[in-house]
Amino acid sequence: MEELPLEQVRTLLAVVDEGTFDAAAAALHVTPSAISQRVKALEQRTGRVLLMRTKPVRATESGQVVIRFARQLARLERDARAELGLGADEEREPVRLPMAVNADSLATWLLPALTRVPRDPPVCFELHREDEGHTTALLREGQVMAAVTSTPDPVAGCTVRALGLARYLPVARPDFAARYLTGPLERDLREAPVIVFDRRDELQDRFVRTLARGAGSGAGASSVRHHVPTSEGFRDAVAAGLGWGLVPQAQADPLLRAGELVLLTPKRTMDVPLYWQQWKLDSPALAVVAEVIAEAAREALLPPAR
Repeated sequence: MEELPLEQVRTLLAVVDEGTFDAAAAALHVTPSAISQRVKALEQRTGRVLLMRTKPVRATESGQVVIRFARQLARLERDARAELGLGADEEREPVRLPMAVNADSLATWLLPALTRVPRDPPVCFELHREDEGHTTALLREGQVMAAVTSTPDPVAGCTVRALGLARYLPVARPDFAARYLTGPLERDLREAPVIVFDRRDELQDRFVRTLARGAGSGAGASSVRHHVPTSEGFRDAVAAGLGWGLVPQAQADPLLRAGELVLLTPKRTMDVPLYWQQWKLDSPALAVVAEVIAEAAREALLPPAR
C-alpha cells in the first residue's frame, strides 16, 4: 500500500471522533469541502471505502485499521514531544488513556488498582464498559488502547498477557432456593428464574450445561430471565430473590457469610480467564498502567490456568 498522508489520516480520525464532516471541519478549522476531499483522496489511495456515510459516520473494517493507526500515531507523537522537552506547557496536560473493561472487574478490583498509577504525569482514564468477551472489538476499532478481555488471541497490532481467573459462585437467596431448587439442581436451574447481565451473557447457561452429564451438553438456564446490566445491580437482584445467578466471589462472600445468600453447588464454580491486551506501543504511560493492572490482578484473581 502506498504511503498514507498524515493530514488525510488525521482528518479521517477527526470525522469519526466528531461524527460528521461538518463537525470535523469545525474542529480542524477548514471547510467541509476540504474534509470531504481529504477523505475521498485517502479512500482512493488505499483503494478501500473507509467510512459509512451515516449520521454519525461509522468506520468500515478497513477504516478501523486506519483509525487505529491514527490514534497510535497521535500517542507516539505526544510521547516523543514529551521526551524531547517540546511544548512544555502542552505536556503538562494529562495523558488520556481509553480502556475497555468488563463490568465485574470494574466493580471489584480494577478501580482500586488504578489509584496506584503514579500521578506524575497525570493520567486521565476513559473507561468503556463492555462484556469481557466483546472488549476486543473496541481494540479492533481503535476506540481504546487497552482492554481487559477473556480472549487470549491478540488483536492485530496488540500484545496479550494472562491476568488470572475470575471466580463466579452460583448463589441465590435462601427462600428462593427453598421455593425453586428442591429437586435435581440441573433440572431446577433450567426452570427457575435467572439473572443475566444482558442478552449476550451466556455465563449462567454455560454453568447449567456443565451440570449435565458431559460438560457443555444439554439446555441452558431458564427462559425466565431478568436482564440487569450492572454488576452491583446483578448482585442486588440475586440478593433480593429475583432469580439465581453467578456472582463474582468478591461480591458473593460477604452475603454468604451474612446468610443473605446460599451457595447452590459448593464444589462447582465458574472460572473465567481474563487477559490484558494493549497496543504495541512504546508508551511510558501505557507501560506503567499495564504493570499496575497485572500486579493488582495477581492479588485479586486466581492464578492463570496452565
